[in-house]
Amino acid sequence: MNYFWINSIFTGCSMIPEKNNNNFHIRRAVAADCPAIIKLVTELAEIEKAPDAVTVSLSHFESSGFGENPVWWAFVVENEAKDIIAFALYYIRFSTWKGQRLYLEDLLVTEKYKRQGIGKKLMETLKKEAREKNLNAICWQVLDWNTPAIEFYKQYPASFDEEWVNVVWEL
Repeated sequence: MNYFWINSIFTGCSMIPEKNNNNFHIRRAVAADCPAIIKLVTELAEIEKAPDAVTVSLSHFESSGFGENPVWWAFVVENEAKDIIAFALYYIRFSTWKGQRLYLEDLLVTEKYKRQGIGKKLMETLKKEAREKNLNAICWQVLDWNTPAIEFYKQYPASFDEEWVNVVWEL
């Protein structure tokens, strides 16, 4: 399966309002959000045609994000009913050539809420987070057949790198 590496150095930084016109609220994830995030991760796996690929347990997911030594962080989006309808999960990646970078592991807006500017607000939130942490870029991957995601990401000053091949050694 081919992947695109997308590296981006964002310029400028706009403040993200607590609520937008549709009364969506972006906030940092807390441990109690983990079941809802896992549910959205499963939705993402279905979109990516890998519904059985999500094997992480809830307890491992929670401890990895909210245990003694967290390795991931996330922002969630709530609607007026306080349902989590989107998330962006990231970690800090180190490049021996470029230094620390924010690596966006997953971003998902549930189908019912797509095309309402939520993804864009999450990307702006990530940009602000990266700037606050003095990170020099945001990196992420997108499946080469995921045209809607590719079109969404093309609105950013990001470069699509088709040269690198992803390698995974399952242990």
